[in-house]
Amino acid sequence: MKTVFLDRDGVINRNPPDNGYVCNWADFTFIPNALEAIRDLTQNGYYIFLATNQAGIGREIFTEQQLTEIHRQMLAEIEAADGHIHKIYYCPHHPDAGCECRKPKPGMLLRAAHEHNINVSNTFFIGDSITDIQAAHSARALPILVLTGHGRDSYKRYINSDWTAKTGKPNKIFTNLYTASRWLIQS
Repeated sequence: MKTVFLDRDGVINRNPPDNGYVCNWADFTFIPNALEAIRDLTQNGYYIFLATNQAGIGREIFTEQQLTEIHRQMLAEIEAADGHIHKIYYCPHHPDAGCECRKPKPGMLLRAAHEHNINVSNTFFIGDSITDIQAAHSARALPILVLTGHGRDSYKRYINSDWTAKTGKPNKIFTNLYTASRWLIQS
Protein backbone atom coordinates (compact mmCIF):
# COMPACT_ATOMS: atom_id res chain seq x y z
CA MET A 1 0.00 0.00 0.00
CA LYS A 2 1.46 3.38 -1.06
CA THR A 3 1.05 5.69 1.92
CA VAL A 4 1.88 9.30 2.64
CA PHE A 5 1.39 11.26 5.85
CA LEU A 6 0.74 14.99 5.67
CA ASP A 7 0.90 17.72 8.25
CA ARG A 8 -2.06 20.09 7.92
CA ASP A 9 -1.26 23.70 8.82
CA GLY A 10 1.42 25.06 6.51
CA VAL A 11 1.19 22.08 4.14
CA ILE A 12 -2.47 21.90 3.10
CA ASN A 13 -3.68 25.24 4.41
CA ARG A 14 -2.06 28.56 5.16
CA ASN A 15 -1.02 29.30 8.71
CA PRO A 16 -3.06 32.15 10.17
CA PRO A 17 -1.11 35.39 10.65
CA ASP A 18 0.66 36.10 13.95
CA ASN A 19 1.07 32.38 14.78
CA GLY A 20 -2.63 32.16 15.49
CA TYR A 21 -4.84 29.13 15.12
CA VAL A 22 -7.36 27.94 12.59
CA CYS A 23 -10.34 28.16 14.95
CA ASN A 24 -13.16 27.95 12.41
CA TRP A 25 -13.71 27.39 8.71
CA ALA A 26 -13.39 31.12 7.94
CA ASP A 27 -9.75 30.89 9.12
CA PHE A 28 -8.97 27.99 6.74
CA THR A 29 -7.42 28.78 3.34
CA PHE A 30 -6.01 26.07 1.10
CA ILE A 31 -2.46 26.66 -0.10
CA PRO A 32 -2.48 27.03 -3.92
CA ASN A 33 -2.47 23.63 -5.68
CA ALA A 34 -2.85 21.65 -2.43
CA LEU A 35 -6.21 20.27 -3.59
CA GLU A 36 -4.68 19.23 -6.90
CA ALA A 37 -1.79 17.54 -5.09
CA ILE A 38 -4.14 15.53 -2.88
CA ARG A 39 -6.29 14.64 -5.91
CA ASP A 40 -3.29 13.46 -7.89
CA LEU A 41 -1.89 11.42 -5.00
CA THR A 42 -5.31 9.83 -4.50
CA GLN A 43 -5.71 9.04 -8.19
CA ASN A 44 -2.24 7.47 -8.23
CA GLY A 45 -3.13 5.00 -5.49
CA TYR A 46 -1.79 6.74 -2.38
CA TYR A 47 -3.49 6.35 0.98
CA ILE A 48 -3.24 9.75 2.61
CA PHE A 49 -3.26 10.31 6.37
CA LEU A 50 -3.08 13.60 8.25
CA ALA A 51 -1.02 13.97 11.44
CA THR A 52 -1.53 17.40 12.95
CA ASN A 53 -0.83 19.05 16.30
CA GLN A 54 -3.85 21.03 17.46
CA ALA A 55 -2.70 22.57 20.75
CA GLY A 56 -5.40 25.22 20.49
CA ILE A 57 -7.73 22.67 22.05
CA GLY A 58 -5.43 22.11 25.04
CA ARG A 59 -4.99 25.86 25.36
CA GLU A 60 -8.79 26.27 25.29
CA ILE A 61 -8.67 28.55 22.24
CA PHE A 62 -11.07 26.34 20.27
CA THR A 63 -12.95 23.11 20.95
CA GLU A 64 -12.80 19.62 19.49
CA GLN A 65 -16.26 20.31 18.03
CA GLN A 66 -14.85 23.29 16.15
CA LEU A 67 -11.94 21.19 14.91
CA THR A 68 -14.33 18.45 13.79
CA GLU A 69 -16.33 21.00 11.81
CA ILE A 70 -13.19 22.43 10.18
CA HIS A 71 -12.12 18.92 9.19
CA ARG A 72 -15.59 18.06 7.92
CA GLN A 73 -15.57 21.04 5.59
CA MET A 74 -11.93 20.48 4.57
CA LEU A 75 -12.67 16.85 3.68
CA ALA A 76 -15.76 17.91 1.70
CA GLU A 77 -13.63 20.32 -0.35
CA ILE A 78 -10.99 17.63 -0.90
CA GLU A 79 -13.63 15.08 -1.97
CA ALA A 80 -15.21 17.66 -4.31
CA ALA A 81 -11.78 17.99 -5.95
CA ASP A 82 -11.62 14.17 -6.34
CA GLY A 83 -9.09 13.67 -3.55
CA HIS A 84 -9.39 11.56 -0.43
CA ILE A 85 -7.88 11.68 3.06
CA HIS A 86 -8.06 8.20 4.54
CA LYS A 87 -8.00 9.34 8.18
CA ILE A 88 -7.06 12.35 10.29
CA TYR A 89 -4.99 11.98 13.44
CA TYR A 90 -4.59 14.98 15.70
CA CYS A 91 -3.03 15.79 19.04
CA PRO A 92 -5.38 17.98 21.09
CA HIS A 93 -2.98 18.35 24.02
CA HIS A 94 -1.25 21.38 25.43
CA PRO A 95 2.47 21.38 24.51
CA ASP A 96 3.37 20.91 28.19
CA ALA A 97 1.11 17.86 28.62
CA GLY A 98 3.90 15.36 27.91
CA CYS A 99 1.71 13.17 25.70
CA GLU A 100 3.08 10.64 23.24
CA CYS A 101 1.06 11.91 20.27
CA ARG A 102 2.32 15.49 19.97
CA LYS A 103 4.93 15.89 17.26
CA PRO A 104 7.93 15.68 17.43
CA LYS A 105 6.98 12.39 19.10
CA PRO A 106 5.84 9.74 16.61
CA GLY A 107 2.63 8.67 18.37
CA MET A 108 0.18 9.67 15.63
CA LEU A 109 2.23 7.97 12.92
CA LEU A 110 2.70 4.82 14.96
CA ARG A 111 -1.00 4.68 15.84
CA ALA A 112 -1.96 4.97 12.17
CA ALA A 113 0.59 2.30 11.28
CA HIS A 114 -0.86 -0.05 13.89
CA GLU A 115 -4.50 0.61 12.97
CA HIS A 116 -3.96 0.31 9.20
CA ASN A 117 -1.11 -2.21 9.00
CA ILE A 118 1.26 0.33 7.45
CA ASN A 119 4.96 -0.32 7.05
CA VAL A 120 6.09 3.14 8.12
CA SER A 121 9.61 2.65 6.79
CA ASN A 122 8.10 2.70 3.28
CA THR A 123 6.06 5.87 3.82
CA PHE A 124 6.76 9.56 3.41
CA PHE A 125 5.77 12.29 5.84
CA ILE A 126 5.41 15.74 4.28
CA GLY A 127 5.67 18.61 6.74
CA ASP A 128 6.77 22.21 7.08
CA SER A 129 8.52 22.15 10.44
CA ILE A 130 11.40 20.62 12.31
CA THR A 131 8.94 18.77 14.55
CA ASP A 132 7.47 17.06 11.47
CA ILE A 133 10.93 15.93 10.40
CA GLN A 134 11.68 14.70 13.92
CA ALA A 135 8.40 12.76 14.11
CA ALA A 136 9.11 11.15 10.75
CA HIS A 137 12.58 10.09 11.84
CA SER A 138 11.31 8.77 15.18
CA ALA A 139 8.69 6.65 13.40
CA ARG A 140 11.24 5.57 10.76
CA ALA A 141 9.24 7.26 7.99
CA LEU A 142 10.92 9.20 5.17
CA PRO A 143 10.66 12.97 5.86
CA ILE A 144 9.97 15.57 3.20
CA LEU A 145 10.18 19.27 4.03
CA VAL A 146 8.04 21.75 2.10
CA LEU A 147 8.84 25.46 2.11
CA THR A 148 5.27 26.64 2.70
CA GLY A 149 4.00 27.51 6.17
CA HIS A 150 6.96 27.43 8.55
CA GLY A 151 9.03 25.59 5.95
CA ARG A 152 11.23 28.50 4.88
CA ASP A 153 12.16 29.27 8.50
CA SER A 154 12.74 25.57 9.15
CA TYR A 155 14.96 25.39 6.06
CA LYS A 156 17.00 28.40 7.21
CA ARG A 157 17.52 26.74 10.58
CA TYR A 158 18.44 23.52 8.75
CA ILE A 159 21.19 25.09 6.64
CA ASN A 160 22.49 27.41 9.39
CA SER A 161 22.77 25.04 12.33
CA ASP A 162 23.42 21.55 13.57
CA TRP A 163 19.74 20.72 13.00
CA THR A 164 20.63 17.54 11.10
CA ALA A 165 22.81 16.31 13.95
CA LYS A 166 19.90 16.72 16.37
CA THR A 167 16.97 15.64 14.22
CA GLY A 168 18.16 13.96 11.08
CA LYS A 169 17.73 15.64 7.75
CA PRO A 170 14.77 15.61 5.38
CA ASN A 171 15.05 13.12 2.53
CA LYS A 172 13.84 15.77 0.08
CA ILE A 173 12.93 19.46 0.14
CA PHE A 174 10.24 20.87 -2.15
CA THR A 175 8.59 24.23 -2.72
CA ASN A 176 5.13 23.00 -1.70
CA LEU A 177 2.85 19.97 -1.45
CA TYR A 178 2.16 20.05 -5.18
CA THR A 179 5.82 19.81 -6.19
CA ALA A 180 6.35 17.08 -3.58
CA SER A 181 3.37 15.17 -5.01
CA ARG A 182 4.84 15.39 -8.53
CA TRP A 183 8.02 13.75 -7.28
CA LEU A 184 6.15 11.03 -5.34
CA ILE A 185 4.01 10.16 -8.33
CA GLN A 186 7.00 9.99 -10.67
CA SER A 187 9.15 7.95 -8.26
